[in-house]
Amino acid sequence: MKRFLSVLFVVLMAFSASARNYKWETDIFYKGKPDAYTEKMCRLDVAYEEGSTDRPVIVWFHGGGLTEGWRHIPETLLRDGAIVVGVGYRFVTEVSLDETLDDAAASVAWVLSNISKYGGDLSKVYLAGHSAGGYLVSMLGLNKELLGKYGIDPDKQIAALAPYSGQVITHFAQRRKQGLSDLTPTIDKYAPLYFVRGNAAPMLVISGDREIELFGRYEENAYFVRMMRLNGHKDITFHEVDGFDHGSMVDPAHLLLLKYIAKRK
Repeated sequence: MKRFLSVLFVVLMAFSASARNYKWETDIFYKGKPDAYTEKMCRLDVAYEEGSTDRPVIVWFHGGGLTEGWRHIPETLLRDGAIVVGVGYRFVTEVSLDETLDDAAASVAWVLSNISKYGGDLSKVYLAGHSAGGYLVSMLGLNKELLGKYGIDPDKQIAALAPYSGQVITHFAQRRKQGLSDLTPTIDKYAPLYFVRGNAAPMLVISGDREIELFGRYEENAYFVRMMRLNGHKDITFHEVDGFDHGSMVDPAHLLLLKYIAKRK
């Protein structure tokens, strides 16, 4: 397991990025007949290059503990011509975790139904997210019932899953609802670990530095990767971003994702 990616490397990569001419379509509602809260939160934005074809697509889920944050499109991902979709979703302070997970699934269904008109290649749809967003990505990819509701097989229709520092035990926001502390681990149907299997889509798992990550997030992900491999998964990559904590690891992780996608074209 490599521990790498110095600050110098990140800075050099950032300055060497080629300029892209992206257009934006924003505030797209993606889910059913809404109440006021659903109508506010279940929206997404798309950044794309007009006239482009056969582009990889990155569906981005923001972090915030499933209780806060806002949809956005990370600038660092707008470098190599990939289409980027920033997804908003309802928080577990207002709805159940099942409903939040369904929001995430519905957004992916929208992408698969609509992204071709922006130049997206349906064989190159990547799900990525940081922290709570990484948790959503792993749940969508591993619990096949979530996307199956929309007629989607994540093993066949998602090019890869890229969770950044995501929970793989039951998310702490759900554990709090159960009266448990942030440091009391649980594995149940709300844990990606509950669904480890060898035939899932390819995965790029990224953690911050184990010494400064949030709680035991590095160790969680290291165990998850080991269990996926023991269950026969042959295409899972794990990176620890040395020197970066839970928040600051995001931009280096974006660069790793872009490199990963470029290699898979």
